[in-house]
Amino acid sequence: MEKRKRTIYEIVFKRFFDIVLSFLALIILSPLFLIVSILSLIILKGNPFFSHYRPGKNGKVFKLYKFRSMTNKTDKDGNLLPDKDRITKYGKILRKLSIDELPQLLNILKGDMSIVGPRPRLVKDMIFYDEEVFKAYSVRPGLTGKSQVSGGRSESSWESIFECDLAYAKKITFWGDVKILFQTVGALFKSDSSADGATSSKREYYYADYLLKENKITKEQYDKGILLANEIIANKGKVVYTENLH
Repeated sequence: MEKRKRTIYEIVFKRFFDIVLSFLALIILSPLFLIVSILSLIILKGNPFFSHYRPGKNGKVFKLYKFRSMTNKTDKDGNLLPDKDRITKYGKILRKLSIDELPQLLNILKGDMSIVGPRPRLVKDMIFYDEEVFKAYSVRPGLTGKSQVSGGRSESSWESIFECDLAYAKKITFWGDVKILFQTVGALFKSDSSADGATSSKREYYYADYLLKENKITKEQYDKGILLANEIIANKGKVVYTENLH
């Protein structure tokens, strides 16, 4: 990211607040963690937690934690069924209230994430970001962010999401983070909050699929990008701008 004036809050206090607040939240919410874990074990019949590699600060991948919201049902060949066939009513409630995101407090405590920042996307999506968009992800991703509270979690276009994330990364302030936190609380109760993720998004849910559908990349570029994304995850590497994918 080009040189910019970083605030004292971003340099010193933001990480301090992340550690203190995530630690306190984990203690306060421990009864909820226990209840959800037990319910998930019973209802989803398996590990209540789900982990997935996502790109973090400067594209370095890390393991992100969530509560599971889907079953592990497979077809006759042993392949997982589509999301819409595995999501449960219980899982929809977890997603509606964003309870499935709470294990990311562990990621915040570890330093993978921040409380507020651009949301961590998929490696297979970030692999297709252009050089300008990459600037937004030179900071730690967040549990919530500016794009999350601007126009709804499933309503915003990819262009508006990138615009919000870039605006946030260019100037990180204490009051800006506080405002986003208050807006997040309000957004949880709005009717446009997505409970189904990919099955209910009003935009193309995956950026790579959006680019292919809009003919912004070729099928060859798409396939090459997916292979590269899998390679990065396998090696726990780093996502960087790759010119031949654009």
